[in-house]
Amino acid sequence: MAIASPSPPTFSASFCCSRAESPAFFARFARNRTQALTRRLAVSSRLNSSPSDAGGSVSPDNGDLNYEFFHGFSAERRRKGSPVFVTLPIDAVSTNGQLRRRKVMVQSFRALAASGVEGVVMEVWWGLVERHQPRVYNWQGYLEIVALAQKFKLKVRAVFAFHQYGTGPGDPLWIPLPHWVLDEVEIDPDITYTDRFGRRSIEYISLGCDTLPVLRGRSPIQAYTDLMRSFRESFEPFIGAVITGIQVGMGPSGELRYPSCPSHKLTWSWRSRELGEFQCYDKYMLASLDACARQVGMTQWGTGGPYGAGNLMQDPEKTNFFKSDTGSWNTPYGKFFLEWYSGMLLLHGERICREVVSIFGHTEVETSAKVAGIYWHYITQSHPSELTAGYYNTWTRDGYLPIVRLFARYGFTLCSSCFEMQDLRERQMNPASSPEGFLQQLLFDARVCDVPLEGENSASNLDDASYNQIIKMSKFYSEGLEKPSFSFNFVRMDKNMFEYQNWVRFTRFVRQMSNTSNIFRAKLAYGGDIHQFLTSSSDAKAGIAFAYC
Repeated sequence: MAIASPSPPTFSASFCCSRAESPAFFARFARNRTQALTRRLAVSSRLNSSPSDAGGSVSPDNGDLNYEFFHGFSAERRRKGSPVFVTLPIDAVSTNGQLRRRKVMVQSFRALAASGVEGVVMEVWWGLVERHQPRVYNWQGYLEIVALAQKFKLKVRAVFAFHQYGTGPGDPLWIPLPHWVLDEVEIDPDITYTDRFGRRSIEYISLGCDTLPVLRGRSPIQAYTDLMRSFRESFEPFIGAVITGIQVGMGPSGELRYPSCPSHKLTWSWRSRELGEFQCYDKYMLASLDACARQVGMTQWGTGGPYGAGNLMQDPEKTNFFKSDTGSWNTPYGKFFLEWYSGMLLLHGERICREVVSIFGHTEVETSAKVAGIYWHYITQSHPSELTAGYYNTWTRDGYLPIVRLFARYGFTLCSSCFEMQDLRERQMNPASSPEGFLQQLLFDARVCDVPLEGENSASNLDDASYNQIIKMSKFYSEGLEKPSFSFNFVRMDKNMFEYQNWVRFTRFVRQMSNTSNIFRAKLAYGGDIHQFLTSSSDAKAGIAFAYC
């Protein structure tokens, strides 16, 4: 069991987080948009149902199926309702910083523009831009993407991804941290998160060293700031006109959280029972914890994380820390630790928010940050998987409200996933889960604090019920608000998105979100049954648009 004192002092974790004075409310930065003439685009592409050499992908330049999308969307009409953005493929930019599959990307952007989406989400990877040397940035591939978006009258949301992606060098989509950062990790492994077993996570640099010069004379916050400042200078002609949104990553998967569970595991079906591990055992986090414990006169509380937190897949009711009625999460020690742990995460978020505002505050872009959707113990009393991720959210405490208030102070939009998820489906795997309950709590906090919202989907292949669920949750947020501000990021663009049935569902969803009707019409110029054509080959999934290598 966790160590406790018979007569514990009264305390608040704020003393050990050294929060800066809350700045005056930063006004949200609205986009200046210019009205465009109604456009009528014809998008033409060819498909071949035979598989290519690249494992069934199809070249947009081959085949004999032509199609045209005719639409009456003007830029102004497309902005009515809730705009939809589409996240680009992970590997849109190659490891050498060049735009990949340019012809396919051009055709894809043409189709997206015809479908009525507002724009695209472009992930800017630290491990690609500043790959080999500190302060040496390669923006070439991203400049090409922005130029393409401008050509097709699409907006761009840039997402600064300061984390790794993928499971390792064998993963075809592997994007590690910059090489020179990994060299520093070899020298000082404690700049990465560490759990009680000594396992290191290199998904993201530990927030325990946020302000320490551990990266060749710079702190991690300084490294993030320098990259964002270089971005602003390099993309200055596009800022506010084409690039209308900036999202800054604050942790693993770009989310403000600890890597309590490896990010790639969050997509596995059995992750719905994983408790997660507290990430507080690198020397920098332990030094902060020890200092906090000394300030409250409880030195024995500063030696490490909670005892009795159980195994990753253990029933929380069989652990000493997380069990409902007598768990030490609800003791003075448990409250001390969880306030410190979540407070450090909140301080990390505030440090980054402050830098983002200093760089982009005078521009006409909207700034945002993302909160993770961790819901698989939501209806338990202690919410263990949320606690280990850094969200001090229990049945008696709202752990998301402090984060939403932070975003409100700095004029940030709140981004979160899980919009397509339904309790009925998820509880078939884990009766303790509730994605709808989690999301409703988060949306309620955003409404109370007047914080704009960006929604995302967690799964990429969505059926009609999933799209309807997204619309339902968007209405939960915006219903009754005088000036609702909701948008949606569809994650992500790939060859499956452009398959016939998926594309039909997606374009219908875009129309529903735009609150318009009868302004989009698709014509398939093919002499025969389109369904028969699209299912004629079992070797290739031929979509109505484009395929990816």
